[in-house]
This record gives sequence, structure tokens and C-alpha cells, in this order.
Amino acid sequence: MQKKIGLFFGSFNPIHIGHLALANYFLSFANLNEVWMMVSPQNPFKTKSSLLNFRQRFNLVYMALEDHPKIKASNFESKLPVPSYTSVTLAKLTEKYPNYEFNLIIGSDNLVGLMKWKNIDYLLDNFKFLVYPRESADGKLEQIDNSILKHNSIIFYDAPKIEISSSFIRKSLKEKKDVTFFMPKIVSDYITEMKLYYN
Repeated sequence: MQKKIGLFFGSFNPIHIGHLALANYFLSFANLNEVWMMVSPQNPFKTKSSLLNFRQRFNLVYMALEDHPKIKASNFESKLPVPSYTSVTLAKLTEKYPNYEFNLIIGSDNLVGLMKWKNIDYLLDNFKFLVYPRESADGKLEQIDNSILKHNSIIFYDAPKIEISSSFIRKSLKEKKDVTFFMPKIVSDYITEMKLYYN
């Protein structure tokens, strides 16, 4: 039987309960066999203080998912040339796993610039986009061409709006605020022990 995989791309800097709730939602409501959290590589334009190195971010995602066998941490993009384009990643994944059906999990805010993605026609022709609502997209969807909104590869889901952001967590940690419950306990404990994001 063909495996149906949801790909959730992000820097996960750090991973938080919003990421996990969305992965869990799509696993259940989009009838996926697995969700892969695709950890994006180090961005050369971001300073180390704002973006942890890839290995640390991947390890935090891996730790967060230890008890969730159907949601997996993936370091696949770290092995590809930089910058990593989604179309290249999907082409390589399809080559490696020819019997898997890959679906992209994206926020509705990403639809605004979707036509600017590299090789977007290839992506729309070969993969489904599973779209969850984002507060930041409210009022912007009318800017999007109808051909995108009504494209048969774009599927909207009424997932709960979860507006926790990694930037909020980083800012809070820097200000010595307690954000324990915004992350899985194992992630929060590790960040506290290693004093990550404190400076």
C-alpha cells in the first residue's frame, strides 16, 4: 500500500506545541500515514544568536517526537545543496521513495507568494498542498489569484488557528520569562539546561 506522507517544513527554532498540534491535526484529519518535520538547514543570512545550528534544532525536534512514531524528524534537506528549494527537495524525495505520496503542509500566508516559488508548476502538478489558516493571512487572501485558490492541488483545512511563534519563545527566553508550557517538556528542560536562546 502506498504511504501518504505530509511534509511540514520549518526552521523549528525552537519546535513548540503549535508545530506539534498542527502535525497531529493533519495526521488525523488528512488521513496521512506519517508527518515528517522537515528541519531547514542553517540560513547563512541569520546570525547564530537568532538561529541555532542545524544539529541542535534537529535534535530538539527529534527529542520532541520520541513518543510519536507517526510524526518524524527529518534531516533530509541538510544533505542537499544550499539554498534548498522545495521543488528540489520533493524531486529528490520522490526519487528516493518512489512509492510514497508526498503532500506539503503550509500556512495560508504562504499562498500569497506561492507563484514565486521555484518550479511552482512542477509542485502544483505533482503534489497536494494541505493548507491551514493563519491569522497573518487574514485580509490577504483576496490578493491571491483565483487560479491558485481554486486549484485542485490546493486543499484547505479548518485547522485550529495556533498563533504561537518560535520568535515569541526566543524573545521570552531572552527576557527570562517562563514559557515552559509552550514547548514539549523535554525540549523546555533541554533549553533551560543548556541555556539556549538566553543571550
